[in-house]
Amino acid sequence: MTPETIHRRRWYILGVLTFSLLVVVLDNTILNVALKTIADPEVGLGATQSQLEWAINSYTLVFAGLLFTFGVIGDRLGRKRVMVAGMVMFAVASLLSAYSRSPDQLIWARALMGLGGAAIMPQTLSIITNVFEPHERARAIGIWSGAVGLAIAIGPVTGGLLLEHFWWGSVFLVNVPVIALGAVLMAFLVPESRNPEPGRVDPAGVLMSIVGLVALSYGIIQGGERGSWLEPGVLGPIAAGVAVLALFARHEARSDNPAFDVRLFRDPRLSAAVAAIALCFFAAAGVFFFSGFYLQSVRGLSALESGAMLLPFAAAQLMFSPRSAALVRRFGARAVCTVGLLLVAAALAAYPVLGIGTETPLWVMGAVFFVQGAGMANVMPPATESVMSALPREKAGAGSALNNTARQVAVAMGVAVLGSVVASIYRDELSAQLEALPPGLRTAAGESIEGAHAVAERLGAAAHGLTGAADTAFVNAMQTAAGAAAVVALIGALVVLKWMPGRTASAAAAQADERESARV
Repeated sequence: MTPETIHRRRWYILGVLTFSLLVVVLDNTILNVALKTIADPEVGLGATQSQLEWAINSYTLVFAGLLFTFGVIGDRLGRKRVMVAGMVMFAVASLLSAYSRSPDQLIWARALMGLGGAAIMPQTLSIITNVFEPHERARAIGIWSGAVGLAIAIGPVTGGLLLEHFWWGSVFLVNVPVIALGAVLMAFLVPESRNPEPGRVDPAGVLMSIVGLVALSYGIIQGGERGSWLEPGVLGPIAAGVAVLALFARHEARSDNPAFDVRLFRDPRLSAAVAAIALCFFAAAGVFFFSGFYLQSVRGLSALESGAMLLPFAAAQLMFSPRSAALVRRFGARAVCTVGLLLVAAALAAYPVLGIGTETPLWVMGAVFFVQGAGMANVMPPATESVMSALPREKAGAGSALNNTARQVAVAMGVAVLGSVVASIYRDELSAQLEALPPGLRTAAGESIEGAHAVAERLGAAAHGLTGAADTAFVNAMQTAAGAAAVVALIGALVVLKWMPGRTASAAAAQADERESARV
């Protein structure tokens, strides 16, 4: 494919890449809606709570652990080739998930989906970086980022619609025709690209990155599940993961052919942007997680209605993400990212400030989601473009993998840490009601808001007041956790304001990129 053909087709290529990416992002949010059905022994698999958690965690561990590795592999072997292979793997794993006959089969199939997703995700951004010239790349990344936000929001709606008309496996089966179409379009429209001078393979660095990320992710997941961060089963994996990643950084700094040159973190375009992405998703992901329980368990919305509440978030992403590049050209990445993070902080602070509770009008929640979506739409594209602009095009796969790995680890930490805050406060505030329950039911009611509602329904009049007390305890816990998340987003804004380059520095870097592109 000649450069002229690639340039002429560049927007079609972007459409194919975002279309293919939608499936990977969409699948995770769809699954959350289907968990309750999968747990049902009559219409689902009768999965236990632990098995449901591992249906999610098996994907997360493989996905987070291999994102960086597949980014490096794509740079070496060809990004299109690796992405198509990942799409085939994801489609096969989706079929296996849809027709699983036991929870264990579903867990292993989900792990295979994580493998395919890790191969797909970093290639999309690295191909965009190689297809678009620097002056158009920011806009393209804005559209790519908007597609990610859209998928996060429409996943629950899609899942709700599928479960209303089909069996639980349809939430996985829907991936197959979408991926088939995406693979065909990839074959005809998307050009191949790779690092022309990849150098020697760095197996030690790749292996350390896998071990470190898997151990760190596992420890974070265990901390969230157990609700305690001081147990050996939690501290051990986290400490081991951090230690291995520190060894990885030391090894890469001394290597002649590093898988990723960690010295690039000296460039504030990279380091400040990665910090902004991580802090933003840490804050937002945790709130997204427990807001779903709030809407369904406390407010009594169905899965479809709860998913529809996220449509304002999707609308904000579609409105503001593609326009963020124009704002960056006018005001600079630092100003746009700072304002975006402040909007995210304001949306999260609205939970305790407005006292969002059991009687809050639902339009208020819609407005909060819209502001949060607008904020994230002005954080992700500029920060992602900043990361990618700090790396040469030949290393775009590694840069894309770094961007996605930071986001994935931050999501896991946000859900685990803020989920632990919610669980701890919920149990403390409900302690008086829990003491009056039989021991077996006490545990179930104290574990979750859904458990308390189930116990209240089972006991009837004997559990008078339990439902209302559980709702109040959950709402108070949610407000506290959202307030903590708002502080994290505010810290992110301060980091960006302090260290991300302003408009003058960004313009100089962009001109350097243009000159480098012209030489290539």
